[in-house]
Amino acid sequence: METESTHGPLVIIGGAEDRDGDCLVLREFLRLAGGRKAHIAVMTAATSMPEEVGGDYIRIFERLGAELVEVVRTESRKDAEREDALRIIDQASGIFFTGGDQSRIVDFIKGTLLDAAIHRRHQEGAVIGGTSAGAAMMPDEMIVGGASVSNPSVDAVQMGPGMGFLPGIVIDQHFAQRGRLGRLLAALVQQPAVLGLGIDEDTAIVVKGDEFIVVGQGAITVVDETSATHNNLQGLLMDEAIALCNVKLHILPSGYRFNLKTHQPIL
Repeated sequence: METESTHGPLVIIGGAEDRDGDCLVLREFLRLAGGRKAHIAVMTAATSMPEEVGGDYIRIFERLGAELVEVVRTESRKDAEREDALRIIDQASGIFFTGGDQSRIVDFIKGTLLDAAIHRRHQEGAVIGGTSAGAAMMPDEMIVGGASVSNPSVDAVQMGPGMGFLPGIVIDQHFAQRGRLGRLLAALVQQPAVLGLGIDEDTAIVVKGDEFIVVGQGAITVVDETSATHNNLQGLLMDEAIALCNVKLHILPSGYRFNLKTHQPIL
């Protein structure tokens, strides 16, 4: 008999989320983290302006009613071993990664005591959220960079190790706004993952167990490569076009759900 997972939800945001109006996406993260009883840890590793960005999220989450909001600044790997940082994570019901450069998150946190503490709190039920770079880092293999292109090519994307909160999936953010379908397809073909998620701005997926639901103003583009019958990746040079046949595509606006295990939308 299978044991139900106690992992907390994931709130994965495509970037540029509303921070001044109704804040639908951030409101959902806070509600899942405990609402007015929430203790939020804001992770600013991705940004080169931690004081400014951290202060912005303190203001937002406090305005929405969080009981406590604290910033964890990690500007080096040494910072990820600090006792005060570990204490904040241990007490957090929600852990939120800001935008910036996803490589900084991996460089400063992956493999540290802080990384272990965050994963442990997630296993214990804490919510993990992230926007833009904080969304890109969620898989075990993440998109590090690349061109916003319509047609995929080998050099359209650069990949690297992610933080492993949502393994076996490729995520791209600012998706419709920056025309990143070609980049996502290029990443998907070159990785062992068979499912790609393109997340629009001010839009999130809320992952609970094997399912996610879409929240926000845009849509989620789901690319499913399990049914693909052909690609020409073998033998291609870096700037040559990738061919890909019989791939499934789903566009899911707010309220729609998707099963990550069966790869089926839930209507």
